[in-house]
Amino acid sequence: MLKNYFKIAIAVLKRRKFFTFISLFGISFSLTILIIITAFINNFVSAVYPDTNRDRSLYISYIGLIKKLKDGDTNNWNGYGSFYFMNHYAGSLKTPVKVAISSMSESTNTYVNNKKLVVSVKYTNEAFWDVLNYEFLEGKQYSQQQIENGERVAVISDETRKAYFGDVPTAIGKYIEADNVSYRVTGVVKNVSVINLYSYSDIWLPYTVSKADYKDQSFIGGYHAILLANLKSDLPKIKAEFDQVVSRISVGKDWDFLIAHADSYLETFTRQLFGGEHKADSGITTFSLALILFELLFLLLPALNLVNINTSRIIERSSEIAVRKAFGASSSTLVLQFVIENIMLTLLGGIIAIVLSAIVLLIINNSNLLPNTTLHINLMVVIYSVMACLVLGFLSGVYPAWRMSRLQAVDALKLV
Repeated sequence: MLKNYFKIAIAVLKRRKFFTFISLFGISFSLTILIIITAFINNFVSAVYPDTNRDRSLYISYIGLIKKLKDGDTNNWNGYGSFYFMNHYAGSLKTPVKVAISSMSESTNTYVNNKKLVVSVKYTNEAFWDVLNYEFLEGKQYSQQQIENGERVAVISDETRKAYFGDVPTAIGKYIEADNVSYRVTGVVKNVSVINLYSYSDIWLPYTVSKADYKDQSFIGGYHAILLANLKSDLPKIKAEFDQVVSRISVGKDWDFLIAHADSYLETFTRQLFGGEHKADSGITTFSLALILFELLFLLLPALNLVNINTSRIIERSSEIAVRKAFGASSSTLVLQFVIENIMLTLLGGIIAIVLSAIVLLIINNSNLLPNTTLHINLMVVIYSVMACLVLGFLSGVYPAWRMSRLQAVDALKLV
């Protein structure tokens, strides 16, 4: 029976090529957009190089200082914390096995053969290299002793090595200038994607050589921290321990209290996106619901289009319906046939969408639109795409099929 339905579906698709094209275009275009968006989100939240321990890491990014006003309102300050805050408070936690502290990437200029080269610089502690798994192409990271001595040493990316030193056998021991200061290169690492907030840079330097005073005991600064747990199951314990430490911080007379959160990688962004810096709710649930709602609404457009097109198709086949009804075909049999035909159509559109998505992602990857970022379609994306096709095919096919299957044979012939 399914084989016959398949043959009929192929014949119907060939009969009205324009309707088939419109249907396939709507399905494939919508699914292509969703697959590409999913590929971006997947790359953003997944444990990618060098931040491969995200499943057992918590991130401290923004802190908030709160001042209660007499009218019941509050005065808030939000921003990155200081090195002192990250080192003194986050660094005092007992449960994490390592605490990586680093600054935000800052752009600076350097010059090669009188040509300006814009590079990003990040200042780190020694544990940074243990928490994040950078692939060293040559050399190694700077040591704790070099950090304490305030030595001007640097780790650079492979891209920076090629841009600054050219085609040389090794960059180890050579000097690179950044912001009018020379640093001796101790290591070269594989390039990092620009969208990786906590790990991306062109040059990594010890925090002790930063122009900002790392000994300043104020809370405001430009640093964040990554808390690495021994096991994923330790993350709730780390969160609770950090919350206790924060609750005991004295912020002085200018502020009433301080708020900071140890979040998962995605939560650090959803908390800001949905205004939860000062709330216990990280916004992850709201984000998930918004994402699901967006996908459903996005799929609703091709579904409605398919409903209209399928209704027109089925009306054209009213004589076929009348004859089959006259020979005893039940309404459920006709509905099943039309729904299967529509699912086949949407699955074909899904296959086209996957092929188009692969082509588009290949173009994006080769265009260097996002430097050192590789987007790809993984198995989960394909599975979600197939599921979307099945749901879309069922929803857009069941109503017109049910509507026409309810007609009596005489009424169906009147539509011819």
